[in-house]
Amino acid sequence: MIKLGLIGQQDIAENLKNNQNFEIEFDCADGRAQQYLQNCQADLVMCDLIMEGVDGFTLLEQYPNVKFVVASQLKSEVFILKALELGALEYIVKPVDDAVLEFRLKKCLETKAVNTKHVRTKSFAEKTLDERLANIFISVGIPAHIKGYQFLREGIKLAVDNPGIINSITKGLYPAIALRYKTTASKVERAIRHAIEVAWARGKIENLNSLFGVKVYSQNDKPTNGEFIALLCDKMLLEMVD
Repeated sequence: MIKLGLIGQQDIAENLKNNQNFEIEFDCADGRAQQYLQNCQADLVMCDLIMEGVDGFTLLEQYPNVKFVVASQLKSEVFILKALELGALEYIVKPVDDAVLEFRLKKCLETKAVNTKHVRTKSFAEKTLDERLANIFISVGIPAHIKGYQFLREGIKLAVDNPGIINSITKGLYPAIALRYKTTASKVERAIRHAIEVAWARGKIENLNSLFGVKVYSQNDKPTNGEFIALLCDKMLLEMVD
């Protein structure tokens, strides 16, 4: 029997309580669950991300020794990567079938019973390229829902695999991205430019500068698409060497 803690899971709590394979240690309606997490005896704690009180990301950061499973209606890759980076053993997108939920929780304990503290302290270079790029895009203010986010990520990954493609961005890189997403090179170029403009408009340029440790750009010094992709490609390549 799996001992579960539930935080912000009212929509599935009743079904879990009626399942003889689970024992509910505690059921808290929102993120104010600190009293349950201090000396948590649950095998797994299911929490949502967006809750009243304390959000799920904060709980993941504050309680590194608790084995969290995030269950949320938020399905953006950015949220998923962020939760996993902070140590969640699993990310389940709701709504989820009861049988599927039970299977994934059991599988989580069988195959992912890792030390979450170790996950949290892994070096930046050990993370996947997608994780690293997602972190950078979040920090500089590029939202995941716009096309340019996906195109930028694909462009940087292509450039990491083949750095020479940066020298042929119009005839090489844009068409390669367009082929991957079944669109046109001109639409790729416009979407990437828009993503960079959004980042600059949000005023988070200092976050980008802090990634490099020097002042690379100012608010009035917006890079071209090629410059931006080349800059982040170089950073990824240098970290791989390190």
